[in-house]
Amino acid sequence: MPKPRGFEFWRSTLKGARYVVAPMVDQSELAWRLLSRRHGAELCYTPMLHAQVFVRDANYRRENLYNEVNQEDRPLITQFCANDPEVFIQAALLAQDYCDAIDLNLGCPQMIAKRVKLADEKLSVPITCKIRVFPEIEKTVKYAKMLEKAGCQLLTVHGRTKDQKGALTGIASWKHIKAVREAVNIPVFANGNIQHLSDVQRCMEETGVHGVMSAEGNLHNPALFEGCSPPVWEMSEEYLEVVEKHPPCSLSFVRAHIFKLWHHTPKDPNTENGQKATETKVVSVKRALEDSDGSNDSLSKNKLKKKARNPHKNFSPELKPKYIKCEQCGNPKGNKCVFNLCRGCCKRKAFKEVADCPGHGLRFKTKALKQSNSDTGGGLTNGKPNSQTVSTAVHDPL
Repeated sequence: MPKPRGFEFWRSTLKGARYVVAPMVDQSELAWRLLSRRHGAELCYTPMLHAQVFVRDANYRRENLYNEVNQEDRPLITQFCANDPEVFIQAALLAQDYCDAIDLNLGCPQMIAKRVKLADEKLSVPITCKIRVFPEIEKTVKYAKMLEKAGCQLLTVHGRTKDQKGALTGIASWKHIKAVREAVNIPVFANGNIQHLSDVQRCMEETGVHGVMSAEGNLHNPALFEGCSPPVWEMSEEYLEVVEKHPPCSLSFVRAHIFKLWHHTPKDPNTENGQKATETKVVSVKRALEDSDGSNDSLSKNKLKKKARNPHKNFSPELKPKYIKCEQCGNPKGNKCVFNLCRGCCKRKAFKEVADCPGHGLRFKTKALKQSNSDTGGGLTNGKPNSQTVSTAVHDPL
């Protein structure tokens, strides 16, 4: 039986889904997907998975997909990042029986058409893609049409460029998304600028897309697609109940979700009529101005206690050591880190990408090469590592 394609796939397999929860690294796990579905989400993606690690590591497959099979969690699309077409196909074949489609994250546009074409030919489920836009609308449209021709059955367009990240995030361009929607003959989802249900409705009206995907908005309010904003403690309790009902769930995922849920709430939940919040704001502004002279009278109670324990301690901002921040979490980066990250972030990146960081003493690539050489009797071509033995795919997640 031929697999459904294009609009047939969207209508039958995905049941015409319009409200979509984005693939988010370490954030869109089973418990969060089930919570989001309770509150209006019609389609969810797995977290973005690293194809090479998925192929080589059975524990990674179990922890990120196989152990999370649940009939309530459908339709479901599994997303991979990959640079090597063959590795991507191997990962997709291992995942296709546990989801309704395979999505390719195209943050890194290397060998795109070949990856999509091979997947469309070999998989029993449809292949979908998620892209960022180019600054030029014409180039973005050409890119989308190339993916459609290669076999992509549904395209999600994040209306930001690859450089719009972190402090440079900015506003997503719905004009780019609309141009892609009008140029291709497959379903299109929009991603970007979605914080409320009114944003969803306005985006669909302005761009003509078939569905809207939310990432950050969903993390702060999993009931976004219901058009309501329940008290954060209620959502937190409900999420924890789902986690308890569907183990296992990594504690790091739980902490991250609780932090996001409470991130925009007042520090004092007992605040009445905004009076305490106003008073706190005034005090903090006054203190910030007084701290500049470095006198003891301007120090907070906490700093005064520290001063009592250590009379020689100086709180002057000018005398504090300046640290270069980690590009991912903001903690001090390692002085010799090749990725400009702190040790924790560097370790995760080096593990996922099978890379080395001498500055932090991480040797994942070196160990993989040694293991490959011992398993294959050398794995060398003209004295160099065989490129098919070890791949160090570096990706640009969307």
